[in-house]
Amino acid sequence: MRDAWRLYLRMIAVALKAQMQYRTSFLLLSIGQFLVTSIEILGIWALFARFGQLVPWSLAQVAFFYGVVNVAFAVTDAAARGFDLFGTQYIRTGNFDRLLLRPRSTLLQLAGHDFPLFRIGRLLQGLIVLGWSAIVLDIDWTAWRAALLVLTLVATFAFFYAIVVCQAILSFWTTESLEIMNTLTYGGVEAAQYPMAIYHDYFRKFFTYVVPLACVGYFPVIAILGIDDPLGSPFGLQVVAPLAGFLFLALALAAWRIGVRHYTSTGS
Repeated sequence: MRDAWRLYLRMIAVALKAQMQYRTSFLLLSIGQFLVTSIEILGIWALFARFGQLVPWSLAQVAFFYGVVNVAFAVTDAAARGFDLFGTQYIRTGNFDRLLLRPRSTLLQLAGHDFPLFRIGRLLQGLIVLGWSAIVLDIDWTAWRAALLVLTLVATFAFFYAIVVCQAILSFWTTESLEIMNTLTYGGVEAAQYPMAIYHDYFRKFFTYVVPLACVGYFPVIAILGIDDPLGSPFGLQVVAPLAGFLFLALALAAWRIGVRHYTSTGS
C-alpha cells in the first residue's frame, strides 16, 4: 500500500511538472475556471436579490452548501480525470489492454493518469464562498464542528469520485456517450448547492437512499450550521451520514472489479 501511494504521488508530480512548463496557459485556464464558476454563485445571489429569501433559508446558508460541494467537487474533478476519460481514451482505443499488462492496479494507473491543476480556479472560488458564508453566519467553530466539516468535504469528494468511477464502469458495456451520468456528477453538484429540503419528496429519497448525495452534502451541513432540519433528521444521523460517501465509493470500486472481468478488448 505504501509503494502504491508513493507511485501515485510520483505520477501526480510528473503531471503537475508537465503543466508548469506552460505557466501562462495554466494561469489563464485557472482564471477561466474561477470566472465561469463564479457565474453560478452570482445566479444564486440574483435569486435572493429578487425574492429576498428561499424560506426558511438565507443567502449565507445556501452559500455554505454551495461552498462545501464545490470545494469537494473541484478536487474530484482533478483527481478523477483518468476515469472521466476512460471510455474514449482507453476502451474505445484499446489502450486499456496496456494497463492490464502492467504489474500495477488499473485503479492506481487511472487515478494517476492526470491531475489538471487549473481546477484550482474552481477550488479557490468555492473556498472564498465557503469562508464568506462561515463569517456571515458566525458559526461557533468548536473542535467537533471543524472535524465534521473536514469529514464532510472528504466524504463529498469520495461520493463524486465514486460517481465518476461508475461512469467508467459503464464504458465496459457501452463505448458510446455516457452523458446520462452527468445528471449525477454536474447535476448532483447543482442539486447539492441548495438545501435538499426544498426539493420534492421523491427527489430527496432518490438522493438519500439510492445515490447518497444528501448524506454527504445536506445532513452534516445542517449539524455544522446548528439549525433544526426541516426534514426532521436527528443530530446523530446528521453526524454519521457522511460515512455513506465512503461506503458508496467502496461499492463503486467493487463494481470496478466486476467490470474488468467483463472486459473483452477491441479485438484489434
